Amino acid sequence: MSVPQAEAIIDLDAVRANTERLAAGTSAQVMAVVKADGYGHGMVPTARAALAGGATWLGACTVPEALALRAAGITAPVFAWLIAPGQVLAGAVGADIDLSAATVAGLDEVAAAARETGLTARVHLKVDTGLGRNGATVADWPDLLAAARRHVAEGTVDVVGVWSHFARADEVGHPANARQLAVFTEALATAESAGIRPELRHMANSPATLTLPGAHFDLVRPGIALYGLSPIAGDTFGLRPAMTLRASLVNAKRVPAGQGVSYGHTYTTERETTLVLVPLGYADGIPRAASSRGPVLVGGRRRVIVGRVCMDQVVVDVGDDDVRAGDDAVLFGPGDDGEPTVDDWAEVLDTINYEIVTRVGARVPRTYRGDGR
Repeated sequence: MSVPQAEAIIDLDAVRANTERLAAGTSAQVMAVVKADGYGHGMVPTARAALAGGATWLGACTVPEALALRAAGITAPVFAWLIAPGQVLAGAVGADIDLSAATVAGLDEVAAAARETGLTARVHLKVDTGLGRNGATVADWPDLLAAARRHVAEGTVDVVGVWSHFARADEVGHPANARQLAVFTEALATAESAGIRPELRHMANSPATLTLPGAHFDLVRPGIALYGLSPIAGDTFGLRPAMTLRASLVNAKRVPAGQGVSYGHTYTTERETTLVLVPLGYADGIPRAASSRGPVLVGGRRRVIVGRVCMDQVVVDVGDDDVRAGDDAVLFGPGDDGEPTVDDWAEVLDTINYEIVTRVGARVPRTYRGDGR
């Protein structure tokens, strides 16, 4: 079998083991967040690996993502939470997908979909405890609860969850975390006073799952940690990165001193040298900002991209080393063989590891290793 020209190799056993590690650290249920195509790792295969590792829920963000999990034959509970007005929700209700509601209007649309299907919609009410993103404000929370009670009485809605999301859980000990927890606790008390007693209270993302046991409640929602990437700099928490991005060199050639390289000739060779071509570019998710900065392992040594990142390819200067077309280039991986890691890329580009893996494009085939069982 031929080796793909470029590929993202996904270690499903690592996803399973990371999930086991997270599940072992809490008494709460684990919702494996597999949105954004499993953070670039492949939604369905990683969902199955996470379920094998002890997750009991899946987080899919959008309704189409959730429906894709159902279409793949996954029957575990699935939660979708980012829903614009006017979306068709009857299919989600019919597929037994839990839906979030953050406004009275949004809850009314879920209830309307339930009436259309003749079923009762499972809803999680979201309160904004300080992130300033989605969720009912503290001022609007009583109105959302009152609307929920009306729909519960009608039989169109079952409020199974109340939830929120942290803004700064990756900053361990930051006072904003304690403030958000206090707001969430008060919102839960207000809900109980209104007759809303959900079976699931949830707030903890990956960093809170790892460092804030007081925020675990009934369910935790790790995302990036499932894929072996730490949300907190300086501590791996024993997680193993699941993605390796590699490619076969398509060209290697000797060039003289003074050779300009790639668009704009932002890099010029200082002496006779060998340039090699890696068939990955910004169409595949390699940031153009990695021009003359992105690290790559070629010929057993770490080097950097030279010149500008192109749509489909990048160039590396390997000097006088014996590197040939067909040899491997590894942009990142777990670091076992000296290759750069996702965190190395994030540091070089002044971004976060989440962005590096999620932007790997659909043109790059995913090759799965292990079965996650």
